[in-house]
Amino acid sequence: MGRPPHVPVLLGPILDAVGPVRGVWLDGTFGAGGYARGLLDAGAARVIGVDRDPTALARAESWAGDYAGRLELRAGTFGRLDEIADTALDGVTLDIGVSSMQLDEAERGFSFLRDGPLDMRMGDAGPSAADLVNGAPEGLIADILHQYGEERAARRIARAIVAAGPFETTLQLASVVERCLPRPKPGQPHAATRSFQALRIAVNDELGELARGLMAAERALAPGGWLAVVTFHSLEDRVVKRFLALRSGAAPRASRHAPEVVGPAAGFALAGRAIAADAAEVAANPRARSARLRLARRLDAPAAAVDPAELGLPRLALAGLGR
Repeated sequence: MGRPPHVPVLLGPILDAVGPVRGVWLDGTFGAGGYARGLLDAGAARVIGVDRDPTALARAESWAGDYAGRLELRAGTFGRLDEIADTALDGVTLDIGVSSMQLDEAERGFSFLRDGPLDMRMGDAGPSAADLVNGAPEGLIADILHQYGEERAARRIARAIVAAGPFETTLQLASVVERCLPRPKPGQPHAATRSFQALRIAVNDELGELARGLMAAERALAPGGWLAVVTFHSLEDRVVKRFLALRSGAAPRASRHAPEVVGPAAGFALAGRAIAADAAEVAANPRARSARLRLARRLDAPAAAVDPAELGLPRLALAGLGR
């Protein structure tokens, strides 16, 4: 079988934690298929691979047949994974954020290191990053950079973007952001990292999709089924951590003096603390440096909705959650 073009982050710890791998799994962020391959090779009877990116699914057609019908490819977003799945699931994997494959393709517009059209869409529909920076008011651009990128210089950068636009390419935008910030010291990330992250999250409604996906996974998983979520920055990890705390009954009360509020029965049991990549994995795959894996096992209580406002989403994500 051909090798996937990227290395799936924290796959080993996932397989170690959930083994033996059995039954039907859904890989909600299929990408290059690394998690799906790993699950199938470890013993999953079937894996449903879901991705909003038609390019990812088209590329997998060349090797999906190696698994003799055990891999099924479905177009869609993981926020609807319970509708996409045709049976109760034994496991769900989610690798949140942009894939290495998308970053490496200049024409997708995700990279500030490679010149390409300023797109950033994970799918093939909806407004692009160029539409956003060329059409949004300065205040909204600043809010996006601050809330989704945690960029301290958000207002300065937004002001420069509005003054310098319109933009067509990634390097045009990256150069404007760079001029607003001090030159990074050796070992520090590129000056445009936070701004590009923020725009990508906004264009793809990533945090709203994450909230929908976590609730959809609870609805889709069979009792005993596993949820494994890999995140790459604090915004994502905060949402996952808060969701699992709420749905496992582990969320602290606002005040220890307040009366205990009885909510829905716990839908998940936590499987320990977040797992980080070890030194060997980081050395082999630098993308794993910031990754965090959270695991939980589905209990037999009915699924319950979570108010997105309780998940620590930024205001912008809450406002766009239902789009």
